[in-house]
Amino acid sequence: MWIANLSVLLIIAGCAAYQYLKGTVVKAFATIIITICASVVAFGYFELLARLLASYAPSVAPWAQLLSFVLLLVIVFAILQTAVSQLIRQPIDLGTWPERVGRIGCGAVLGVIVSGLVLTALQIGPLPAKYPYERFSPARQKVLLNADGLATGLFSLLSKGSFGGKRSFAVLHPDFLDQIFLNRLFIGANIPIVTDSDAIEVPAKAAAWPAPDAIRNQVEDLLGRLDSLQMPAQGTTRKPVLLPGWQKGDYDLTVVRVGIKREAVKPNTPLDGGLFALPQLRLICKEKGGGDSLGGKGINIYPIGHLKSASELQTSFLIQLAPKDFEERARTKYIDFVFCVPRGFVPVLVEFKLNSVAEVPPGVPADQAPQVIPFVASEVKIDSTKPDSSSRRESDRPSRQPKSSSRRDGLGDLE
Repeated sequence: MWIANLSVLLIIAGCAAYQYLKGTVVKAFATIIITICASVVAFGYFELLARLLASYAPSVAPWAQLLSFVLLLVIVFAILQTAVSQLIRQPIDLGTWPERVGRIGCGAVLGVIVSGLVLTALQIGPLPAKYPYERFSPARQKVLLNADGLATGLFSLLSKGSFGGKRSFAVLHPDFLDQIFLNRLFIGANIPIVTDSDAIEVPAKAAAWPAPDAIRNQVEDLLGRLDSLQMPAQGTTRKPVLLPGWQKGDYDLTVVRVGIKREAVKPNTPLDGGLFALPQLRLICKEKGGGDSLGGKGINIYPIGHLKSASELQTSFLIQLAPKDFEERARTKYIDFVFCVPRGFVPVLVEFKLNSVAEVPPGVPADQAPQVIPFVASEVKIDSTKPDSSSRRESDRPSRQPKSSSRRDGLGDLE
């Protein structure tokens, strides 16, 4: 965390010093507006550009969103800055003290914005979870001045109801920093953070329904023991990280059927959609009656497990699929995941890893629920003695292990 805080201080100091020595109040203020405009373009279109980049160069797919975000930010900033420089050729002097104070103040504000964008960009990339800082350690952490939270929050605010009222960043990516950190939580164990953009699908009908009473009893017991649970991260056993959506409270226990496509299962590749951790799958929910499904604001809910059978919950934290797990000629492997959806909210989207998303149709009542599709996840173990991701060989990847008979303590089969 201290590295991220120091980076924020250095960027703020650098921007303030530069504006004080080289700028004017008018130009400094214009630079703030330009930076905000560039960030809006970067946040709004980096996923589209990343999808195109990954389609032409699959080898750079894990870095595609980071590269796209930075590229859009720099290009738009350069274009707007050049245009403003041409418009303001003659310096505008507001007086000695207004200039001195104004330059430093504008420089500091600019520094907060720039540092937030830098930290956000770094977290999009496939860096180890501890860089630039651990957002959950185990409680949610915030960097100095919440710089990255301000950067993403500003765009979420601006995007509400935008894009023709159809697509809001606050729905597509609520708590964006939480999403991208939890998506990288097991990157040190070579769990891919990206996959094909169409890696998942949700049935057009009867894709969400209330969980059976037997499952509710198991979940309530699990939530009642949260203080004693441990969630492994980066190959080690550490204090529990309570995923958003697991908090105790008034909730509707909901089953959502999510299909992993056969073509997305690519073992030993950076795009493997068959190997994933629960935090890489999130259900986006909105308040009932909240207008268009993709407008406004949403919340993240993470799965607490999946249905092993109609009356049994399995809480394997890591899931690994192989082509042999698919039925003959079946193009999709459906898994019934269980979510604690807060009362008054309804599911609208399922998001998988960084770049795959599917809409969820309106839920059906319990008497119209489809037959449960049983799925037994094999145990996947992480070797905590090996170094982080970049130095690992393909043979060091987590492998499918025989099913263990030892007691599970709620967050899966990891030790």
